[in-house]
Order: sequence, then C-alpha cells, then structure tokens
Amino acid sequence: MNEPTFKLPEIIDNDSGWGPSPAMLPEKFRDIPYAPYSKADKLGKIADWSTPEQKEKESSGRQRANYRNYRDQYTAYGYGVSSAFVYTHAEDEASFSVVDNRSTAQKKASSYRAAGGTKGRTGARGQASRNPRNGQFQRYGNQNRNSPGGRTNTTALRRRYGWKDYDKPQRARDASVKVGPEWKVLEEIEFSRLSKLNLDVDDGEDLSSHGFLYFYDKNYDLVRTKSERLLLPNEKVRFFITTSKDPIIEQLARDNEATVFATDSILSLLMCAPRSVYPWDIVINRIGNKLFFDKRSNGVYDYITVNENSADPPLETGDKDNINSPTTLALEATLINHYFALQVVNENEKHEFEKPNPFINSPEDAEEMAPCSYRYRKFDLSINEDEEVSIIVRTQLDSAIKAPTGGVSFLTIKALNEFDPRAQGAGGALDWRQKLDTQRGAVVTTEMKNNSCKLARWAVQSILAGADQMKLGYVSRASPKDNQKHVILGTQMYKPRDFTAQMNLSVSNGWGIVRTIVDLCMKLPEGRYVLIKDPNKPLIRLYGVPANTFDAEDDSALDDGDEVEDEEEEVLEKPTTNSEL
Repeated sequence: MNEPTFKLPEIIDNDSGWGPSPAMLPEKFRDIPYAPYSKADKLGKIADWSTPEQKEKESSGRQRANYRNYRDQYTAYGYGVSSAFVYTHAEDEASFSVVDNRSTAQKKASSYRAAGGTKGRTGARGQASRNPRNGQFQRYGNQNRNSPGGRTNTTALRRRYGWKDYDKPQRARDASVKVGPEWKVLEEIEFSRLSKLNLDVDDGEDLSSHGFLYFYDKNYDLVRTKSERLLLPNEKVRFFITTSKDPIIEQLARDNEATVFATDSILSLLMCAPRSVYPWDIVINRIGNKLFFDKRSNGVYDYITVNENSADPPLETGDKDNINSPTTLALEATLINHYFALQVVNENEKHEFEKPNPFINSPEDAEEMAPCSYRYRKFDLSINEDEEVSIIVRTQLDSAIKAPTGGVSFLTIKALNEFDPRAQGAGGALDWRQKLDTQRGAVVTTEMKNNSCKLARWAVQSILAGADQMKLGYVSRASPKDNQKHVILGTQMYKPRDFTAQMNLSVSNGWGIVRTIVDLCMKLPEGRYVLIKDPNKPLIRLYGVPANTFDAEDDSALDDGDEVEDEEEEVLEKPTTNSEL
C-alpha cells in the first residue's frame, strides 16, 4: 500500500514590493485594470463583468448616458483604469416625492401661520402681519420684483451660502515671511498628521529662577460689569529675548545641560500648531548636536491674535483708519495684556527669587523693566533608555499669591478683550456688559471657540512654567468706536490642567509634535532652517535656508549709535501708551 505524499508548493518572494511576484503571475491575470480610490470617495460599482463595447450595444438610452458619464470622468481623472468603477450620480429622480407625515392639527396651524393669523386670507391685498423674527410689520400682496421687499431685492440683500458656507469666497492671506528663491523645501506635514502624534512627558525640572514678582491684588476679584475699573497705561517695558541670545541659555548650552533649547512663547506655538489659522514661522538653528528654536525680530507671534479661529475672522480691508482690522486688533490685544498684568498686582508686596533678572544691567534698566520672573526648566523627551533627548525652556511668571497652606503659589496673568460684538469678525460673541455676570460660562465657551489657538497657547505656557494658577481678565472698550480707552469688567481664575481639559487640549500631542520636529532637524546637517505655517492651508513646511538669512533684520533692530543688550526688542517697547495705537 502506497503512502500518500505531499509536495510543498514553490514559494517565490517578491523583493520589490508586496503582493505576488510578477514572475509567477499567470499571463491571463496580467494588465487587469486597477481603480485607485480614497476611503472618502463614494463607490460606484464593485465589479463590472461586461466590456464597454457590449454595454453600449445592450444598454438603453439612459444606460448610454450613464456610460458617457463614466467615460468622461475616466478621461478627466487621467486614470489608466476601467471607468466602470467611478462613482456618478445619474439616477432618475423623477419618481421621488416628499411624504407629509404631519398630523391634521399641525397642518392647520401651519396654514394659520402662513395666512398671518387668519385662515384663507393669504391673497388679500394690503394684508399686514407681524414678522415673528423681528416683531416688525410686513405687507403682503403689494410687493413686486422691484419693490424693497420683492424677490429680486431680497435675494440680493440676503446672500445665502451653502451648507456651512462651503462655497463662501476664501480669504488669501500672505505668508509671515517671504520665501526666498534659494530656499529649499525639506519636509511638508499636514495638521491631520500632527494631530495623531503623542508623547507623554513628565513634569519639568527647575534649573534656576530669576527676577522678582509682585503679589496679586485680590481686590480685582470683586470687579463686576456694574463696578468696572479703568485700564491704566503703563510705560514699563518687557523684553522677549530670542533663545540663542539668552545669556543663561548660552551658558547651559556650553555646559551640555540639554540638546534642545527654546522659549515658552515659541514652544507653545509649535505645540498648538494644529489649532493655528494665521501664518507664522520659527527659525531653527542647528549648531553641533544642539537645536535652538528662535524667532525673528518683531515676528507675527509677538502679537496676540483676536478671533483667529472664528468662522468669520476680522477682515483686512487695507483701510488704515479701520480699528477692527486683524493688525490693529492684534496690537490692541497685546497692549491690553501688557497693561492688565501690570495693573492687577500689589507693588507693596514682593517675592524675590535667588537670582536677579538676567536682562537688567543697570539701575536705570530696573526702573524701566516690568516685574516678571524667568524660570529655566528642563523636560525629558526621551522615548527609551538608550537615548537622551532633553529640552530646556525659558518660561515666564507674572505674579505670586499666598497659598492657604502658608506657602507661595505662582500664576500667569492674561486678558481677553472685547472690541465690538456687532462688528464684522466678532464671531457671534455675546455682549459682555449684559452676559458676563449672569452667563460667564457662555462667554468663556464662545471665546474658546473664537480664540482656540490663543487660549491653548496661554494654557501651555502656564504648564511649561509650572504655574499653579492662570488668571484671566475680561477687558472691553469703553466705547466700541474707540480703541484707546478700556475698562476691566471682571476676572477669573483657572488651574492650567483643568483649563486644558475643558478645551479638549492634549499636552501629550504637543510634546509629540515637538519631538517629531526635533527628530527631523537632527537628521539634517548643521545650518539654519525655517519652519513656516502655510498662510492658507493647514500644513507646515520645513525649509533649508542660507546661514545668513535674517541677519539683516537683526542688524536693523539696533538703534543708531546705541548699544542694546539684545538685538531682539520686544514689540511693546515703542508704543507705551494707548494714544500711540
């Protein structure tokens, strides 16, 4: 009796890709059409067992029209594939009808409303009824196409866009920096990819603290809309020194304390990049095995945006007298934050840190500088134990407050500003003088929607600085038509972690973005690079630029004949009063 035998089939590996090897593919299965598709596309047909020639012979008139639609799309897409799989909407909808499932009582009520309250009198000439939307009277029967209430004028006055205004004209914004002809694109990353990144990072380690802080004045917690306080200008200045020019960071880099260096303002912008709409740029300098995230002199991120994430953000009209343009609003919001942080502190109580402010070189500088503290903190970005990637961040604190346990808590101070709730670009904001005291939750929710990127950056800066609390102020114009006088309507305290959870902001996602950019730059040779947010698309691009790029801008930042401690001057040093807006 012969035993059964089993012969193993021959296995041919495909070294050039996936799927069967071309060498073992039967001749009858070669050159089969392939239809590429996206997961978001609608599918037309799963399979088509008839050739186009047979289909055209056997089909009726409507089938021929369908085939022509498939054929036209096949030609337009430029695919070398079978057109039978392309989706098209060519069904006959003549038999479609709407079924009214309302009850008889609902139909009668609808007919009463259509007749202006009296059934059967919709055709009466001169019939007047009250518009339920605005309470005003409107007249039926006397309107024609050219009258103010006629069809033509109504359509012209009330332009209605499609679903979610998808067909609304798009605004073309300019880039934050002009891309030179010698710049080379090295990487392009969409925000959808950035949003999927994640890296868990422990709380930072304090390396050193500098400067001093005034204690917060709790009397401002009692401010309400009916007891508003005038916002006072202040001539003290603040310097936002770029990373590579910071003397403390220079010393830490020489001591090899970390591989990456940045400031909280630059790092928070990168961590919240998927929420940004306006263009921005970050200069990245690789020196040896170290990375420095820098900013340009008077870059756009030195200003605080207003309603950046609104569905209808403020429009740049080109009119210099327009006080509600994005540029003017950004300067106004920046000054408001500067003045508010200096006004709500008590200068009679001070908390000193162990080291002085690194940017004060003389007593005259100390009198002109705004009180603030700089904390240099270190974060570990390593993924496994075999590598060591860490970042040192210069963070900033604005004030201190006595904790109930007897210690001292630190906080950051920020201010939201209202310009005109009825102006273009207000984003459906509520009137703070009417709603702030009674519906503060609705006001905060609206601000989180219209200023998602700005609030996210503030929360991330507070977490990076190790602040225990974040103080938010509500500042409004004294008059909607005057951007020079402002009043404080209220304040509110948040814990940074709770605030990020309320905004659905993932700090781990931000650290994942930072680690991704660090890995990309570490693979590149030494030199200068620029990370630019596209002005009109949700993506960022990494450019390789010459080493002397932006050096002319830094030289122009120096005053004629004056020695400046740093080339990067803070934007608030020049406009010291509201009248200079």
